[in-house]
Amino acid sequence: MTAGSPRGSEPPGERPPAGAILGKVGIWSGQFDFSNAATVREAVSELDELGYSTLWTGEVKGREVLVTAGLMLAATSRMTIATGIAQILARNPLTMAAGQLALAEAYPGRFLLGLGVSHAELMRIRGATYAKPLGQMRAYLDEMDRMAAEQYRAVPPEGVQPRVLAALGPKMLSLAGERADGAHTYFVPPEHTADARAALGPGKLLIPEQAFVLHRDASEARELARRHTGSYLRLPNYTNNLRRYGFTDDDLAGTGSDLLVDTIVPWGDADVLLGRVKEHLDAGADQVAVQVLDFDRRGLPRRQWRELAPALLSL
Repeated sequence: MTAGSPRGSEPPGERPPAGAILGKVGIWSGQFDFSNAATVREAVSELDELGYSTLWTGEVKGREVLVTAGLMLAATSRMTIATGIAQILARNPLTMAAGQLALAEAYPGRFLLGLGVSHAELMRIRGATYAKPLGQMRAYLDEMDRMAAEQYRAVPPEGVQPRVLAALGPKMLSLAGERADGAHTYFVPPEHTADARAALGPGKLLIPEQAFVLHRDASEARELARRHTGSYLRLPNYTNNLRRYGFTDDDLAGTGSDLLVDTIVPWGDADVLLGRVKEHLDAGADQVAVQVLDFDRRGLPRRQWRELAPALLSL
């Protein structure tokens, strides 16, 4: 395998403690697509200045996520930019490997590639076939590593570049431990984090996303939280996973029961969020990627990021 290629089949080397690289708390946001590029640059620069060590951004139907990562890397000087996730069926393996290697060479040590199969509904929009996710991911990683080693011709970055896989169930978590540097989980309770750590074993990154509403009124906070849960409870990957943790059809109906909403999207002050983050860390997470929800459907929660920074960055 050539220097600078993604991790392949060779045994992974011992990694430094995740906290030394990524920090115990990162920021996760899918809201950047609703802001113009100048606002995105300004917002991520502020996150960098506040001291957040990692910013996760996703890919649905907005900007191409590797382009977004490049935009964010150019606007920051210290922060790691991570994809949560880059959809594998949205680009061929050579394109994915080339994007990762190009960003890693341009911004050494500051790009983390998160890969995922995504969901059948989103893949239909792209004209891609969502068939057997585990097999699709395994075959994609094989081809991505081969293409990086045999076909990539640009100046490579130094060293083996990290990647994590979107994973919920035991089989995908096992693959994340086998063929990547760990897993990025989403829409999960802390109990899932404990099971994911057991499945991954030691020495692998585990980074769950945690949504949160910084608001003290229960009715208003849950109304906002339900805008979030309602969109994900339509996707079988998430509902099937939540059933493993005792949630019933009644809990999963519509936008979710109060129990489900409060579990997936806690609300309140900074101490409430800090408590939930610590639950994930105690369960085995290396970092928790905090997704702060905002009442403005197209806004960025910049006020909340500022307000939460002292508590979150104290960990």
